[in-house]
Amino acid sequence: MPSFSTQMLGPIVGLNLWTLAIEGWMYATRIPATLRASKAGKLSMRPEMTKEEYNGALPANVRWKADNYNHLMEQPLQFYAIALVIAHLGRGNKIDLGLAWGYVGVRVVHSLVQCLTNKINTRFSLFVTSSGVLAALTVRAAMAVFGA
Repeated sequence: MPSFSTQMLGPIVGLNLWTLAIEGWMYATRIPATLRASKAGKLSMRPEMTKEEYNGALPANVRWKADNYNHLMEQPLQFYAIALVIAHLGRGNKIDLGLAWGYVGVRVVHSLVQCLTNKINTRFSLFVTSSGVLAALTVRAAMAVFGA
């Protein structure tokens, strides 16, 4: 069995650091907006309140950060798994590393677009691009695992 590739851990840690940054940004905007909405009488925190009611009381540009944080909990989980498979196989070659860092880079740009402007066509293009990069990385991992 090949040795573990610590190089492939860099993109994993990098994306997780970015996710933590988005989480901080989300709280830095969401908590003050929640307090303002409560003070203005637009929001009354109740146990039976739905997510839709809560979100409806906040400005869209505040909600975008939370939406992006949620998106970073979705598809990137597949990236983490595949990158760990590649690391476990000892594959830290230039192609795998380039794809992994490319995925992280596209997800960072996707986050910035969603959190700052939320231009949906741009966001969708970036999502499709990140999906393609992840698919390429997954195919490379499958070829290594199944010996193709």
